[in-house]
Amino acid sequence: MSILLNVCLWHEIQHPNVAQPDVSAAGQRKRQTHALTHTPILQQHTHKHPRYRLCLCLFTFLSPNSKTLLLSLSLKTKTPPPLIPQNNKQTPFKFLQHSCKSSQESTSSNLCVIFTPHKMMNMNRPPNEDFSLKETKPHLGGSKVTGDKLTSTYDLVEQMQYLYVRVVKAKDLPTKDVTGSCDPYVEVRMGNYKGTTRHFEKKTNPEWNQVFSFSKDRIQATMLEVTVKDKDLMKDDIMGGVLFDLNEVPKRVPPDSPLAPQWYRLSDRKGDKLKGELMLAVWWGTQADEAFPEAWHSDAAAVSADGLASIRSKVYLSPKLWYLRVNVIEAQDLIPNDRTRFPEVYVKAVLGNQALRTRISTSKTINPLWNEDLMFVAAEPFEEPLILSVEDRVAPNKDEVLGRCAIPLQYVDRRLDHKAINTRWFNLEKHVIIEGEKKKEVKFASRIHMRVCLEGGYHVLDESTHYSSDLRPTAKQLWKNSIGVLEVGILSANGLSPMKTKDGRATTDAYCVAKYGTKWVRTRTIIDSFVPKWNEQYTWEVFDPCTVITIGVFDNCHLQGGGDKAAGGGGNRDSRIGKVRIRLSTLETDRVYTHSYPLLVLHPSGVKKMGEIHLAVRFTCSSLLNMMHMYSQPLLPKMHYIHPLTVAQLESLRHQATQIVSMRLSRAEPPLRKEIVEYMLDVGSHMWSMRRSKANFLRMMGVLGGLIAIGKWFDQICNWKNPITTVLIHFLFLILVLYPELILPTIFLYLFLIGLWYYRWRPRNPPHMDTRLSCADNLHPDELDEEFDTFPTSRQPDIVRMRYDRLRSIAGRMQTVVGDLATQGERFQSLISWRDPRATSLFVIFCLIAAVVLYVTPFQVVAIFAGFYVLRHPRFRRRLPSVPLNFFRRLPARTDCML
Repeated sequence: MSILLNVCLWHEIQHPNVAQPDVSAAGQRKRQTHALTHTPILQQHTHKHPRYRLCLCLFTFLSPNSKTLLLSLSLKTKTPPPLIPQNNKQTPFKFLQHSCKSSQESTSSNLCVIFTPHKMMNMNRPPNEDFSLKETKPHLGGSKVTGDKLTSTYDLVEQMQYLYVRVVKAKDLPTKDVTGSCDPYVEVRMGNYKGTTRHFEKKTNPEWNQVFSFSKDRIQATMLEVTVKDKDLMKDDIMGGVLFDLNEVPKRVPPDSPLAPQWYRLSDRKGDKLKGELMLAVWWGTQADEAFPEAWHSDAAAVSADGLASIRSKVYLSPKLWYLRVNVIEAQDLIPNDRTRFPEVYVKAVLGNQALRTRISTSKTINPLWNEDLMFVAAEPFEEPLILSVEDRVAPNKDEVLGRCAIPLQYVDRRLDHKAINTRWFNLEKHVIIEGEKKKEVKFASRIHMRVCLEGGYHVLDESTHYSSDLRPTAKQLWKNSIGVLEVGILSANGLSPMKTKDGRATTDAYCVAKYGTKWVRTRTIIDSFVPKWNEQYTWEVFDPCTVITIGVFDNCHLQGGGDKAAGGGGNRDSRIGKVRIRLSTLETDRVYTHSYPLLVLHPSGVKKMGEIHLAVRFTCSSLLNMMHMYSQPLLPKMHYIHPLTVAQLESLRHQATQIVSMRLSRAEPPLRKEIVEYMLDVGSHMWSMRRSKANFLRMMGVLGGLIAIGKWFDQICNWKNPITTVLIHFLFLILVLYPELILPTIFLYLFLIGLWYYRWRPRNPPHMDTRLSCADNLHPDELDEEFDTFPTSRQPDIVRMRYDRLRSIAGRMQTVVGDLATQGERFQSLISWRDPRATSLFVIFCLIAAVVLYVTPFQVVAIFAGFYVLRHPRFRRRLPSVPLNFFRRLPARTDCML
């Protein structure tokens, strides 16, 4: 049977019977994208099919400022509305209003979206080479990547050689001052590079324990000079030094133990021994050395002492977040200040910067009832208490506090499942002001009844749900074992754009931030380079393959105590260069992916490529069975389904969680600043954007393209466009009717064969940001300006009015679509509602006759008769709509009751 179906499809492809296109001027402009081959074809002018079909009508017209394209998604039974001629100068909004009024009655729904020109016409051009993903073959771990795997599993970065000098301490230093003491410090010199330790005042046995590193690629000298100096006001005195021949320096590669420091006798330039000794350790190593993150680097010699902390690589951990549920039940024995009126009481809860309130109690007594849940986000360690106050609304803008209480979160119950938590009564305290200044605490019998708990069974969402990197619940007791390890090597970047000016020349000080789960990593900052090389490797535990790692590149504007805003440094805000997202489920296990990803940023002037970042990624699975089992498990923890939160609650809680994470990480040293965290967590992605709306619409059309193609193919079969194919379909239909037990096996076998067929063309590279899919390649300036507008808006009233009218036009069409869908559903309901007594009578009589006929007639006979009737030759068809369709269109709906 599947062979017969394949023969039908093959014959349809080999012998298409294409109808003659409309070659008129209007027909030449009516183009749509073919759902299967994605090639522009002329929309066929055929009015022989009364059944509904999905059409794309593209209208091109001129506006006063620019040429735009109106895409109309319609369900039609008659001819589409006429196209707008190119010389029509009316505005888009007038045309929208006119087209809405003058649309034909046969148009059941019409969804319009404003597009820029050639958006749909050029969807099939090859992607811009500058924005594409490029596969590379770097030397990782001292060996080259060959094929899918690494010949050496040491690491995922290119080895970089460094000369390390650890200055530990000194003893018995000679005195130079008249006071009989010295202010020593150590200077480490390698050619033109020089690093110094901090100095101690009046100390002959100082301890520094500082590490200096010099890149081998920049070393031109053959001797290392370590000198101890005495800091003086006029000129620093030399107390002695030690020389090292670089050819004699030993090499160390982890996991070897650290090299033990040794005592070296100080000597002068002639080699004569002097008083004092210096403890040093000198070795050749790589960036994998334990001393690398905290070492002073020769390429950062120009950075001030205050800026050194902001250029080092660091690992950060997000705070542990909990959902705090406050179930406010009731209060008792409240004492309002004015007892002559009924109190309007509500409860206000405050946790840090979060403030929520209940509704005003409907029982306006001194014993009000609420039974309302308030949800907060709390972070460990719990530094701030939960403060609740019972307030009385005495006037529209005046509230009086009837009592308050503070609850430390350390003593709050923690819930791991949906079991009920015991309720508690909390005493309310009131502070009254007497004598103008002093406060007196008054305790009375007022109480509040609540249920307060920390929810450990939820996952606190702090990032976009589309790019989640962690889906585990808060409580560690509910965590499952990890299924693998994710290793990422951040190699280098090239072609970075200048981000600021320094000393009259353009420069960029780039660093990377990677976020997966609760672990954030920050690479060191490469100073003054458009081709930075980091070669740092990081590892994460993986608990779910359906997660995303985000890697961002930024420009450091805090090297000299802040950036020069006038020079383009952005003040105290680090500038974004771009970011990359990689979904783990799209990666093959145990394969090393080495690619150069484009760094794309959307500016008010349009999309811009800021450079490329070179990454090496490997996803190692520890248990294939456990990973396959994860695909059968819920995406979120069980509490999200047993006791779900509303969409509004999730959005509000996500915003609060983002604020808490950004505040905590900005307090680290060096800080991971707020603008970095918000960019990595994709804050603001829910804001309105015409570009995103168009992109989502085109994505939806891509999903529906297959169904549209199947409908067109079946329509051609029914109308005998290809007689041989239609005859083969008749035979296939007979086989399925006579042997119905073969229907499901045939479908699943066919899907299996399709899956095997497409295995040859499976994606071999991870997905990357697509400018064409995002509709960012050809954007109208006004749409970009609207996307970058603040909330609330900061634009001129005329611009806001124009955008509001445009949004109203789109919303009006969407409103029409929703209304048409509701109309069709109400017509189905009216079949048996007796709203139209004659129609319901006909339907009831038809159902009775159909029941009798189907009872006495074998099902296979009915199925064959119905199938052959649907597939009948066009000679036996009428161009008028069918009787069932006419009957359905005459059924009443509730549109008559609408204002």
